Amino acid sequence: MSTVTAFRPPQSPQALSEQEVRVELAACYRLIAHFGMDDLVFTHISARVPGRNDHFFINPYGLHFSEITASSLVKIDLDGNLVESSEHPVNQAGFVIHSAVHAARHDVACVLHTHTRAGVAVSCLAEGLLPLNQFSLQFFNRIAYHDYEGVALDLDERERLVADLGDRRILILRNHGLLTAGRTIPEAFSLMYYLDQSCRVQLEIMASGGKMLLVSEATGEKVAGQFERNGVPAGQREWPALLRLLDRMDPSYRD
Repeated sequence: MSTVTAFRPPQSPQALSEQEVRVELAACYRLIAHFGMDDLVFTHISARVPGRNDHFFINPYGLHFSEITASSLVKIDLDGNLVESSEHPVNQAGFVIHSAVHAARHDVACVLHTHTRAGVAVSCLAEGLLPLNQFSLQFFNRIAYHDYEGVALDLDERERLVADLGDRRILILRNHGLLTAGRTIPEAFSLMYYLDQSCRVQLEIMASGGKMLLVSEATGEKVAGQFERNGVPAGQREWPALLRLLDRMDPSYRD
């Protein structure tokens, strides 16, 4: 009989080996694909190499997220140079966004960027994400916004992007998509999952034509604080179950 672990104690990214980070990051790519948050071979998830502030792993450009494995991930430095040989190139737009966050925020272990339909739609709304329900209230007054400047190919945009992000973990890229900055890979995934859910729910409410009930400032702060004080880092509780899901479907992400 197999043993099911309901919860694993959180591990700091510094306690993980490079191989463990590779496996977690590959799992994150597969989960983004599984839950329909991918965009063909575009968008990116990056993870800091343990013990380094100047190296991170990112996806090999051209592979679908459902194909990503631990060994196929590319290790690069903050200038986009390969640290280890790879047969795969790196998307310049991914490097610009992710290197900016990793260079400025040493507390961030994983940067996750998506172009989901709901996320792009909300990024195009002047009001952004609204305090409408429990999904979105965990992000109340904790979302940063960055104005669209075109495809992220210009290195000088990095300074403005990290200035807009500040010390927050959620960034909505106006007219573009969503970004989460997690202290762990599970946290970055969980934040993105519920951020996208929040966007989906908001669009459904708006499409219904009904009168929206916005939550008050006091209640919004209360709920966001409850999420922050629940004693379990975002993503840690559900992560073992998500890995079991992947292992049942296709464990090749570990290769």
